[in-house]
Amino acid sequence: MSNITETAYPQLREEVPEKDLLALFTPSQKERQFVADAYRRATTQALITMQLKVLQRLGYFPMAADIPSVIVRHICRHFGVPVFGARDLKAYDESGSKSIHHRLLREYAGLKVLGADGSEWLDEQAIKAAQTKQELPDIINVLLEELLHHRFELPGFVTLSRAAARARSRVNDSLQQAIASRLDEHQRERIDSLFRTHSGKSQWEQLKREPKQPSVREVASYLTHIEAVRKLADALPTANEMPVSKRTQFVLEARALNVREMAALKPVKRYALAVLLIHAQLQKAVDDVAEIFIRSVRNMHNLARERLKEYQLEHVAQGEALIAQFRDVLTAFEEDGSDPARVERMRKILDEEPSIWIERCDEHMAFAGNNYYPFMLQQYRSKRALLFQCLDAMQLKSSSPDESLLKTVAWMMQFRSSHKEFVRADAGLEAVELSWLSERRWRNLIAGVGPNEGLLHRKYLELCVFSHVMEELKSGDLYVQNSDQFDDYRDHLVGWDEFDAEVTDYASMVGLPTDGDALVALLKQQLLEVAQKVDDRFPDNEHVAISENGLLLRRADRAPPPDGLPELDQAITNSMATTSILDVLTETERWLDLHKQFGPLSGFESKVDDPRKRFLTTLFCYGCNLGPTQTALSVKGLSRKQVAWLNLHHVTEERLDKAIFKVVNAYNRFALPQFWGTGKSASADGTKWNVYEQNLMSESHLRYGGYGGIGYYHVSDMYIALFGNFIPCGVYEAVYILDGLVKNESDIQPDTLHGDTQAQSAPVFGLAHLLGIKLMPRIRNIKDLVFYKAEAGVPYKHIQSLFRGTIDWDLLALHYRDMLRVAVSIKLGKITPSMILRRLGTFSRKNKLYFAFRELGRVIRTMFLLNYVNDIELRRSIHAATNKSEEFNNFVKWLFFGGEGIIAENLRHEQRKVIKYSQLVANMVILHNVQWMSRKLKELQAEGFLLGEPVLRGLSPYRTAHINRFGDYTLDLSKPVEPIDYKIRF
Repeated sequence: MSNITETAYPQLREEVPEKDLLALFTPSQKERQFVADAYRRATTQALITMQLKVLQRLGYFPMAADIPSVIVRHICRHFGVPVFGARDLKAYDESGSKSIHHRLLREYAGLKVLGADGSEWLDEQAIKAAQTKQELPDIINVLLEELLHHRFELPGFVTLSRAAARARSRVNDSLQQAIASRLDEHQRERIDSLFRTHSGKSQWEQLKREPKQPSVREVASYLTHIEAVRKLADALPTANEMPVSKRTQFVLEARALNVREMAALKPVKRYALAVLLIHAQLQKAVDDVAEIFIRSVRNMHNLARERLKEYQLEHVAQGEALIAQFRDVLTAFEEDGSDPARVERMRKILDEEPSIWIERCDEHMAFAGNNYYPFMLQQYRSKRALLFQCLDAMQLKSSSPDESLLKTVAWMMQFRSSHKEFVRADAGLEAVELSWLSERRWRNLIAGVGPNEGLLHRKYLELCVFSHVMEELKSGDLYVQNSDQFDDYRDHLVGWDEFDAEVTDYASMVGLPTDGDALVALLKQQLLEVAQKVDDRFPDNEHVAISENGLLLRRADRAPPPDGLPELDQAITNSMATTSILDVLTETERWLDLHKQFGPLSGFESKVDDPRKRFLTTLFCYGCNLGPTQTALSVKGLSRKQVAWLNLHHVTEERLDKAIFKVVNAYNRFALPQFWGTGKSASADGTKWNVYEQNLMSESHLRYGGYGGIGYYHVSDMYIALFGNFIPCGVYEAVYILDGLVKNESDIQPDTLHGDTQAQSAPVFGLAHLLGIKLMPRIRNIKDLVFYKAEAGVPYKHIQSLFRGTIDWDLLALHYRDMLRVAVSIKLGKITPSMILRRLGTFSRKNKLYFAFRELGRVIRTMFLLNYVNDIELRRSIHAATNKSEEFNNFVKWLFFGGEGIIAENLRHEQRKVIKYSQLVANMVILHNVQWMSRKLKELQAEGFLLGEPVLRGLSPYRTAHINRFGDYTLDLSKPVEPIDYKIRF
């Protein structure tokens, strides 16, 4: 049975603030008149009013004896009657008058009792909810919404919990039966063979294989594995009609079960889970191949760029020699004499060998203009077979009618076994068409010269095609069948009928018009006004100037710390007793009962002994990176297998997120964090986490250096982290910047997002605007960014030189509905911002949606840049917000102290979980610090310390001096824990 605190089932708190008493529990004149008309005695009126106000707040009648005494006193005071004691209220609960009063109040409030017919209706609603929800609290929350919407009095929590459990069981059984019933005997036999072990190994475990670092041999082996999975998946029933949440849940459960555990399941469930995992592993494996292909081609480009730089440094002398030689030739030409004499002098200067100097010039020009493509040839020899194998496995399709690149791929595949350096364009079944290739650098390399004129350089053509396939996979112009990350994103968008039904409410929610022309008129006016305001103020703005080198922003002087801050900060540090990291986690968990978020994946009641101890040990293991073996040695009473088992069978990314949100919500109830921020803004930044090289997520990062992945965190202006993600090093971080706010389900809901310089991409600005998010990243090299005018002919007296482009308003108006469709799809959970930004983050010559989002982003970014130039305080606030992100990155890494800070997990979904474990640990320590700081600050205030707002605003919860990370760890759950106190005010 689910726990009531995990749901939205309304409950009354024992402590009710005075403002809530006045706002929520004070009867109106109309309500007092209603009660007075029904009963004349003041005590009866008070009893009825007390239950009316509680009914309005909760939606049901609790026992009168359970109503908090502060509410009872408040209402009795209003009616001028003595306060009811516990005995009086208990007697009332047992009286017959209570049911009469309840009927009267239901009629007044317009509520219905859930009778027999209502119970059937409730079961129907539970089944509908269970179609898309797996966790019982989520199903119960849907039922609560439906009950309130249909004006039912809420039944008891046990009733809702049992209805949710029945519905989930029925729906899961039905979904699994629908898959298993479509299997024939041959298919069942093939699945059964997965669970047979040979020499301790089984095909079931082989099915879960993850790719290692992509070497040629590893990729060839992995492609063989994919082909085996394809054959296994051939003709198996698909589950496309199954809701994504259910499919994800079943796959997680299947991945966690070993051969013995799968064999112990009922046949129907075993077959269903096996089918779903086979399809999921095929989909993931195809994603892996596409990722390997993109990474291999991208690495060739990166290495070639580096080699070009090396070459240019090495051949500076050669360039200078060519220039000097050219000068000598020009000097000889300018000297007096006949033309034959001039020619003779020039021939002598060229050592009678002008052809040699022509070759040297050709060699130098081949690498001029940053043309690094020739340097790709040397790497290509070792990767050619791998790239062709990847093409075989991906089964590419075009997302537009333009299939010219795919036709070139098909033509090229005819010559994959050829050893000829040059091929004819009309060789093969039909001539190759290269009209899609507009880049001159590639054309010059591909086209044969001299004796090879009219032929195509085969290897350069292959490199060119592979490079364009990489770009079009990233932009979405090409997609991969049976893929998840590289499928056709349009399949995930809402249909136009659903869009038309949702768009009005959505546009109203984010404050946008629904019509393209109205949007254009609104944005054009806003851009004109902002530009004029900045131009008018520019002469008086001492923090900005325009020079010959472009726009110059002057830094403001850093404000000194407020008086008394260093002393107060040191006093807090001195007062905080040294404590073990495990004790901090234990106290925080006991405040919030976080272990209750982590039941078994199957959804059935857990038989785990001492679940709190098991959860805390697992959290300590993965959140601090000790690993199961070291954790079992450090914390007595559990084995390595027990620690790892709970992580595998009870913990998912979604459940870790829910635990994180619960910590955030508790943190938000304290007064101290309100001095640090409003909760309306957050900042996003990445930090590199080291991982072992033998996995696909590991990659050497040009910006951070070394092998690893990126932990990407969204940190509130109140210091606590709202959301975390783990992404590969080679991915553009801004792709994930909006996901954190969209997926954030905590009580802290920012609408302004700061980020590092990678967030200044125009498409990101455009999508953020349509999602109602104000994007305000840190800006570097602002003089390199293009400002766009609303109208070309509008002159500006002071900032005219900033503008180098004009907005294409017609493009915005034409594609506004298409862009809104993307935003509505994100709001309805059909697609994530990162899924669309992965496509929009790469230039596309075919995708009109890319151009539309880029144009919208140019408008929004220009207005932001103008305000950024105009407002020094805005720049200060952005700088402060991004500093908090950097401080959190240091804090979370300090807590991730085991294993030399290297993530030991090689499975990608486990790596993502480790990042969320570490965020949960960091947030729990932050919450614990704030509770401790609040108590100490109150004590210091009583001792005479002045706690003004500037001083409190200068504090930070990222405190580590009192935390002992090393030594012996004792998990003592019997030690008394001082309760959490949210009421401390200053």
